[in-house]
Amino acid sequence: MRNATISAILAVIFSFSVGSSMASETTMRKSSAEELKSVCDKAGGSFSQDAGGYGCGTNCQGKPGTDCVLACKNDQKACFAQVPGRARPTSTLNALVRSPRG
Repeated sequence: MRNATISAILAVIFSFSVGSSMASETTMRKSSAEELKSVCDKAGGSFSQDAGGYGCGTNCQGKPGTDCVLACKNDQKACFAQVPGRARPTSTLNALVRSPRG
């Protein structure tokens, strides 16, 4: 189940090579797996890790889901966040929990 979840999270992030008006992708500073897991727990998300990387997904409102996703590949120097709309997250927590105002 974990491998399927991380694969789904990474697929969502890396399949959007061109931004759309429905979601924006932002490069974020790289967090360690431990740091991201801690923030993911605070955000109420679902953390996953496999040999290729790690990530967290939430419904952007404090529960697991894939509306807000932050994923890190082991061989990359940055992580990638995908959030609804045109928002540009400024922190790891901000990438996983969005304000109700957008």
